[in-house]
Amino acid sequence: MTVPAHHATTRHLGAAYPFASETGLGGRGVLIGRDLLGAAFVYDPFELYRAGVLTNPNMVVFGQIGRGKSAFVKTYLWRQAVFGRRAWVVDPKGEYGALARAWGTRPIALRPGSGVRLNPLDAPTPPSPGAPGASPAESEEEARRRAELLASLATASLGRGLVPSERTALELAVAEVSDAPGPGRGGHRGPSPTLPEVVDRLLQPTARAAGAVRTTVEQLAADGRQVALELRRLVAGDLRGMFDGPTSPGLDLDGRLVVLDLSAVYHSAALGVLMTCATAWFQSAVTARRDHGGVIVVVDEAWAILANLGVARWLQSSWKLSRAWGVSNVAVLHRLSDLTAAGPSGSEQVGLAQGLLSDSETRVLYAQPPGEAERGAALLGLSTTEVELVPHLRRGVALWKVGTRSFLVQHRLSDVETTLVDTDAPMTGSTRSPA
Repeated sequence: MTVPAHHATTRHLGAAYPFASETGLGGRGVLIGRDLLGAAFVYDPFELYRAGVLTNPNMVVFGQIGRGKSAFVKTYLWRQAVFGRRAWVVDPKGEYGALARAWGTRPIALRPGSGVRLNPLDAPTPPSPGAPGASPAESEEEARRRAELLASLATASLGRGLVPSERTALELAVAEVSDAPGPGRGGHRGPSPTLPEVVDRLLQPTARAAGAVRTTVEQLAADGRQVALELRRLVAGDLRGMFDGPTSPGLDLDGRLVVLDLSAVYHSAALGVLMTCATAWFQSAVTARRDHGGVIVVVDEAWAILANLGVARWLQSSWKLSRAWGVSNVAVLHRLSDLTAAGPSGSEQVGLAQGLLSDSETRVLYAQPPGEAERGAALLGLSTTEVELVPHLRRGVALWKVGTRSFLVQHRLSDVETTLVDTDAPMTGSTRSPA
């Protein structure tokens, strides 16, 4: 028996069979792949910020090894180039070389004794002959940011927080070298101070600095000595030759992609400190260029920074400045527990994790072990269904949390992109990798 056809308008047919699906985030941005509960999935943090969908452009990406998070991040940057976006990557494992070559650039390889240096204390405003000096407010803010960075590095190296006398000695040393007379200093924008200058000033403070806090030169030197000796490791110790002088001239910063390759020091216990220096330099370089077309700064293996409270505090404060700098920060981690590993419930580490996530309204979760999803449920706002789903996500599929909305997205690769994202070649001998 044949059932007679039923004729109806689409308006009335919807009541009989509701064709319901997620509407997505609009069509402005890069194509990520397919929304498994809808159609194509398109995303761009700058467009969504302008539309009021997001209040900040930052992103955190989680995923076990082999689940497709690296493939996503690399193709995301590659596709954003079509829209004029620039990308700057801190690459601790040396995995972005193929992507850089496709972009026509070479990674900046940092290693002790390589002759390539980056000054993490560079001012965000580039020097130019005859340029007017910084205003008092700008100079004070630059000194504050430098002191905050160095305090974080010292805290990480010492394995404890700084006491008030140490922090005061560091702040005075930074202020002294920032205002020191010399070429381009003292009223005219010029060369930024360097780590060796700060270390020297900590070990040999001036009478003016001592007088500012009503102490003697000898006592101020004693107050800052432990900090100076720890920072000296970046100047004259095993980590010298990377961040201990003016930024090397001739670095190619004009390409659509700038990669800092730290693979030579990946196994160093000080990796988090080195990544923090690299990220600080990136931020000053990005701000100096004032590229308002949208810059994406990727910190891969971000667990190395978050593992230490001192540098984690600095990273969170930097995350908060993304809107002012026109930057979308992307932190890439393996496990949800990377955010909370250093402290129990209610600890400062958990508070920092919550702060970083609140300043990253886009969270991309590839497959996680069941226990990880349960522990991260409260931090990420996962529903009971999402907690059950995340451990079972197949390769290339991620749960996207964008603002208050959730999407299940299958990342798609083109044939050209497979050669840019292959991290399995050493294990398989292949040159292609699925999503």
